[in-house]
Amino acid sequence: MKLAVIPARGGSKRIPRKNIRAFAGKPMIGYAIEAARATGVFDRIVVSTDDAEIGEIAEAFGADVPFVRPQELADDHTPTVPVIAHAIQTCDVLGWRATEVCCIYPAVPLIAAGDLVRALRALEEGSAAYVFPVAPFPSAIQRALRRLPDGAAQPFFPQYVETRTQDLEPAYYDAGQFYWGRRSAWLDGLNIHAHGATVVLAEDRVVDIDTSEDWARAEALFRVLSQGGRA
Repeated sequence: MKLAVIPARGGSKRIPRKNIRAFAGKPMIGYAIEAARATGVFDRIVVSTDDAEIGEIAEAFGADVPFVRPQELADDHTPTVPVIAHAIQTCDVLGWRATEVCCIYPAVPLIAAGDLVRALRALEEGSAAYVFPVAPFPSAIQRALRRLPDGAAQPFFPQYVETRTQDLEPAYYDAGQFYWGRRSAWLDGLNIHAHGATVVLAEDRVVDIDTSEDWARAEALFRVLSQGGRA
């Protein structure tokens, strides 16, 4: 059984009610649920939340909300892996025994069903405990600069100052959209980055929304991409 778990707590502080705030005319969590449904691979799509309103909206979009997430797993410092492990164990009691589980974050309006399927195939065909999406850094990390108190610049990696950018090894960052994992990986508490393989997304398909400015930029990017353009 393949299970999607969308962890969506109600206590977002930087952007209040972020997970259900209207984004381009739709509650934010709706994009994650719709993408999961569009894959056609999930037997169940479960939202793990401590918030009744989030649960109601999630159900309206077609997700299951069969339990209330306990408060000890719903604060600012709770890692992702224990939340997903709790969902797996709780679904076991309901008779929904998952073998592959995908954590899909709720604030991912640019998520694509095809990427979820591509990552699942990588999990099934490989030996890694997890598979997750990454994106290339927009600039070479080896050429990063430190800004000193007087405004002067200092290279983090002086050995690469004279190296051409095209000769440097590409670097990637976690796109923060979803994590496919094997049942045992979640329940054993394995670190995702230490035990994961990756699929690569285009830079303009990844957005991190933590501030009102991020939100405005993300909506602008969403509209461009929705119209078939490129950012």
